[in-house]
Order: sequence, then C-alpha cells, then structure tokens
Amino acid sequence: MAMEITQILLAAQSADARVRTEAEGSLRQFQEQNLPQFLLSLSCELANNDKPSESRRLAGILLKNSLDAKDSTRKDHLVKQWFAIDVALKSQIKELLLTTLGSSALEARHTSAQVIAKVASIEIPQKQWPELVASLLNNMTQQGSPPHLKQSTLETLGYVCEEISHHDLVQDEVNSVLTAVVQGMNQSENTAEVRLAATKALLNALDFSQTNFENEMERTYIMKMVCETACSKEADIRQAAFECLVSIASTYYEVLEQYMQTLFELTSNAVKEDEESVALQAIEFWSSICDEEIDRQEYDSPDSGDSSRPHSCFIEKALPHLVQMLLETLQKQEEDQDHDDDVWNIAMAGGTCLGLVARTVGDGIVPLVMPFVERNISSPEWRSREAATYAFGSILEGPTIDKLAPMVAAGLEFLLNATKDGNNHVRDTTAWTLSRIFEFLHSPDSGFSVISPANLPRIVSVLLESIKDVPNVAEKVCGAIYNLAQGYEDAGASSSLLSPYLTEIITHLLAAAERSDGAESKLRGAAYETLNEVVRCSNLSEASSIIAQLLPAIMKKLAETMDLPIISTDDREKQAELQASLCGVLQVIIQKLSGSDETRPIIMQNADDIMRLFLRVFGCHSSSVHEEAMLAIGALAYATGAEFVKYMAELFKYLQMGLQNFEEYQVCSITVGVIGDICRALDEKILPFCDQIMGLLIQNLQSDALHRSVKPPIFSCFGDIALAIGAHFERYVAPAIQIMQGAAQVCAQMDTLDEELMDYANQLRRSIFEAYSGILQGFKDTKAELMIPYAQHLLQFVEVVSKDSL
Repeated sequence: MAMEITQILLAAQSADARVRTEAEGSLRQFQEQNLPQFLLSLSCELANNDKPSESRRLAGILLKNSLDAKDSTRKDHLVKQWFAIDVALKSQIKELLLTTLGSSALEARHTSAQVIAKVASIEIPQKQWPELVASLLNNMTQQGSPPHLKQSTLETLGYVCEEISHHDLVQDEVNSVLTAVVQGMNQSENTAEVRLAATKALLNALDFSQTNFENEMERTYIMKMVCETACSKEADIRQAAFECLVSIASTYYEVLEQYMQTLFELTSNAVKEDEESVALQAIEFWSSICDEEIDRQEYDSPDSGDSSRPHSCFIEKALPHLVQMLLETLQKQEEDQDHDDDVWNIAMAGGTCLGLVARTVGDGIVPLVMPFVERNISSPEWRSREAATYAFGSILEGPTIDKLAPMVAAGLEFLLNATKDGNNHVRDTTAWTLSRIFEFLHSPDSGFSVISPANLPRIVSVLLESIKDVPNVAEKVCGAIYNLAQGYEDAGASSSLLSPYLTEIITHLLAAAERSDGAESKLRGAAYETLNEVVRCSNLSEASSIIAQLLPAIMKKLAETMDLPIISTDDREKQAELQASLCGVLQVIIQKLSGSDETRPIIMQNADDIMRLFLRVFGCHSSSVHEEAMLAIGALAYATGAEFVKYMAELFKYLQMGLQNFEEYQVCSITVGVIGDICRALDEKILPFCDQIMGLLIQNLQSDALHRSVKPPIFSCFGDIALAIGAHFERYVAPAIQIMQGAAQVCAQMDTLDEELMDYANQLRRSIFEAYSGILQGFKDTKAELMIPYAQHLLQFVEVVSKDSL
C-alpha cells in the first residue's frame, strides 16, 4: 500500500532550511526502513495527475536516484536492492510508470521515460520484463493513441536503447522497435514533437540495427526516412536527423557508397544555408567519415591482405568539393572566438574537419588549400587573414615533410611577422599555427627541422615578445614554446641549440604565470606546463646551473602560497591551482636533477626544505594539490634513496589518509603508486610501516566502496613491498595471495563482449602477475618453499591467460 508523501516532498523543497532538513530526513528514513513502499509511493506520486508538479518532479528524481548512480559500486548496491523487492510490488511500480507515459504533464512523462529505461537496464539483461517492448509498441499502434503518448513512448524507446546492449533484444524486437521509430518520423502522419522524439530514438537504436543495415531494402528505407527528416522545416528535427547521419557514418561506413552523392548534397546545403546547430552536425558527418578512414588506413597494412575493413575513399572522391565547402566555413568566425575555448562554431568545426581531411588524404590537400591561403593571407579584412592562417595551420598533419617543407620554409617569416597583426584573432591563430609547425615539422633527431641555427634567434625573440600579448594569444605562444622545446629532446648535438636561451625563456614563462590576468584562457596553467617541458627536455649538462637556480625560486613561490589570504571558496581554489602547478614544477626539477650523479647532490642538499613544503601543502584540503604533491614526493623518494626514511614518520599519516580517500579515488591511486616508489627507495627500511600499509591495502581490495580502477595498482604495490622486504613478506603472503586468487577468478567470469570490462580485466591480470613476480623474487634466495602451496594456482592462471585471445 502506497503512502501519502506529497506534503513531505513539498516540504523537502521549502525555502525554510529547518523544514527542508526535517523533510529530507523523513524521506531518507522511509527509504532506509521500507524501500519497496518508498519506491511504490514515489511511483504513485509521479503517476497522479492531481498532484502538484513540484512533488511529482522530486518523486521522479528520487526514483531515478534509487535505481542508478555514477559510481559503479553504488550502482551495484542499488541493483541488488531492486532485485530483492517482491515481484508483485515491482510489477505495480512498473505499471504505474507505464501509465505515467500518458500523463498530461510533459515533465512527468519525460521523467517516467527515464525511470523506465533505468529499470530496463537492470531487468532486460537478466531476461526480466520481457513484455516491456510489446507494451511500448502497443502505445504506438493502438487506434487513437494521442500524440503526447506516442511522443513519450518514443522517448522511452530511445532511452531504453541507450541503456541496454544490442545483445539484450532479439531480432524480432529490434525490427518492431525500428518500424515504430521510423513510422514515428513520418511527416504526414505525426506532429513535430512525435517526429523529434522518433528521430532521437533512432539515434539510440542505430547500434541495434546491424542486421537491418545489412539488408539493402531495409537500409535504403531507413536512409530515405533520415534524409527526408534532415529536410524538415523544424531546425531541431533537422539537427537530430544529421546526428543520426553522423552515427551512421561511423557505424555503417561500409554500406554508404550508394547514398554518398545524396549525403554530400544534403550536408553541403546544410553547411552553406542552414542554422548553425544543423550546419555543425553536417560538418561532423564528414569528420566522422575522416575518423573512420584514418582508422582503416592505420589498421590495414599493405602486406596483410586483410579485406575485413574495406576503405571506400569517400574523402578522396569528394575532395575538391569538400575542401571548398570547408574553406568557406573558415570565414564565419565569431568576434570573440578562441580556438581552445568552450565555444564551438562553424569556423572551428570547419577547420577541425579540414585537419582531419589532411590526415586522411595527405599530400592531395595541399594544392587545394594553398591558393586560398595565398589569396587571403594579406587581405585587409581580418576574417580573411585569420581564415587563411587557420587553413594553413590545419593541414600541417597528414601531408609528407617533402610536400610541406618548402611551403612552411617560405611562410615562416611571414607568420613570425603576423604575430604583430593588429587583430587579436589573427595573432591567436598565428601563434597556434606556429605551435603546430613546431609540433609536426621540428624533430632534429629524425633529421628534419624547419628551425635552423640561423633562424632560431629570431623565432625565440618573436615568441618571447608575443608571450606578453593578451591571455588567449599568450596561451597559444606557450604551446609553441612547449613544442619548440620538445623537438630538441634527445636531439643529439642539436639539443644544445636551445641552451643559450633557457634563462630568458624560463624568466618569461614565470612572468606569464604571475600575470594578474593569468587565469584567463588558462594562461597560468599553460605557462607552468610549458616550463615543465622546457626543463624536462633541456640538455642537463648545459642547463644544470639554470635549473639549480630555478629550484629555490619555485620553492619560494610555493612557500608564499601558504600565506595567501583565503576569504572565499574562489580564493581556496586559486591557491590550490597554484600549489598544484608549483608542486608539478618541483617534481620535474627533482626528476631532471636526480637523473645524473653530478646534479643529484643539489636535490640532496635541498631535500629537507622541499619535504617541509610538501608536508605544509598537505595541510591544504584539496585533492588536486595532494595528487601533485604525492607525485613530487615519489620523485623525491627516488632521488634521495635510503635517506628518505627520515621523512617517513611525519609523512606516514598523509599516506594513510591518501589510502583511505575513497571519495577522491585518484588521490588514493596515486598514493598507492607513491608507496611503491618509496619501497623501491627504502628497501627493508620500509619494514616498520608495512603492517599498517598492508592492512590498509588489503582492506581497500576487500571494499566495494573503492573505485575499481585503484585495485590493479594495489596488486602491483604488493610486488613492490615484497621485493623491498624480501623474506619478511612471509606474514602477508597468505592473505595477499588469497585476494589475488579471488581477483583472478573475477577476471575469468567477466563479460568478454564488454570492451571496457575486458580492458579492466587485463589491467587486473597484469597487476596480479606483477604481484607474483615481486613475491617470487623476494623469496627466491631464502624462502622459496613458501610459494609451493600456491604454485598450482599460479600455473593455472598463466595457462588461462596464455589461451586468452583478448
């Protein structure tokens, strides 16, 4: 019997905090004490048209949250709770949800569609609720079904298809769903709301349609309906139809040949004439085709003779017309656009697609784009200059160096001058293009670079002047310096070329990071990331004194952050971001200087002060800072070796906190990795801390609350600990291997059709082998016999994995 909860639901949304808190407590108590009745009462509330919209809305939210969660452990718990509910009561709830699809209230129908899909995601894979699809289809075929019922039914079908796997429906059900969806798209028979819901449902149902797309007659009918829908008079319906075409491009690439002429005309008209939301999807169609063809080119080797993934060369066939269409989009910039901003417009989409076309066809794109560049690069109109620069930068990945080198050599000085252009957008795109030139055409170790000893002084001078520009331009300049430095890594004699400029570059990067407008366009973060790369890629024998001078400067900056005034949450976030960046720089400096016996003493001399700073950072309650500080501590442990033991007493409480931080599981994972680093540094000196460490690691593995991604690193850590303490690992071997055996069993039972799950299984297996390897090596000289009882399981595990094709 459902309980009357309207007033409690309304009170839970009260402006009065006391009333709200009391109502929330009542709802929570009801849920915990009698979940079945709680869900039934919520379903009754949602289904009742006489109830207030506010109470129905909250009822729907609570229903969804009782069935699904982002956290996988929480979700598993909710699924188990649902299965434990009496079948008759669950049937009552499901009937109420289906009834709500006919409600006069749009929001109630929408919520019910989502909740039905959540229930379906739980039950259909277990072959439960077999009548759901038939019930929904009945809503579509029943004489006199009102449009709003059809609309909510199609929405539900779409959500159901999104939630379940295509393996969960039999082909007859798929056929029936597709028939209902495609009929719902019919313009002459349905309202705009129904057609929109049908088109969105088709998008989610496409994964189920493999058999239908293999049948030419069915495929052609579906394609005809999508293309007709893409010409609807309503923009949102046209957009949804093009979204379907984007999905079809990647899912059913192999059967598109006969439709491509129509699709080119359709997309071309949309790009040139339609509203931006539709035009963006039309461009995305060609980006998807590019992605598919790039993937096939990388997959197919000329010698393999593998014809399982045919390549139809759609981009090559459409090349002249496609490139012309994309070049036209480049001049549709927005006044305030920034290439790395969250804004996405036609010009950006066109340039991105042009870049993909270049990667797809290589040299063939150059003669089609360069006339546009030459024609517009000196135009008095900023839009034309920016478009030309963007086109040039977009085609730098794909064509061969032989094709690009003369063109870039001829244009480099022009681009360097363009960093002084009077228009912000042109300078922004120029800096971005220079960055791409250095990324793709500057690799001295491979024998080619557009940068020579002759032009390097000019390039550095221009970049260091441009880094003072407005934040969006300066951020792109950071990217250019990043790629410039990266090119000289492992470049032999050429790596010395940048050394004379290091001090100046570092000074300018620090100045950029400290700018009062550094938060704009993510400039501060870009400056510190670039500083890290400049240090990492520098020639250590020539740069050691510069990096040694940088170390106390960064330490001083980190110390100063401790005294920043913290008044608001925003202040706390800024402090955290700055501390994380500075810890990241210290990590790179520590790694660089500890890479040589000559420079490691610099770290040893400063280690106490560095460690004190890191411990102070842990006093700031921010996971992002803790991650960076932990990583830097791992680097310091490597650099100082056995000397690191003197920091363990004070550090250990923070390691414990990190291992117990299930909520911010990335912190937990990094802490596990750092414990491995410390074990390698300390060897047997880690022993006094091992009981507590192993206790926490085993608890973590046994916990359902910890994110599964942390569990493989824990097994690897077992190996690090065993290797460090050798025979002393005897006391942990039984519980550790018992859990390893359990994890191996879990791997064997995982769904091999779920790609994500199999990736995780392989990570787990790899880490179990790492654990065994560490334990075996730790015992080999003194207590090898301890592993005899576990030998059979290990050999079986090796055999199972060796036979696995995944």
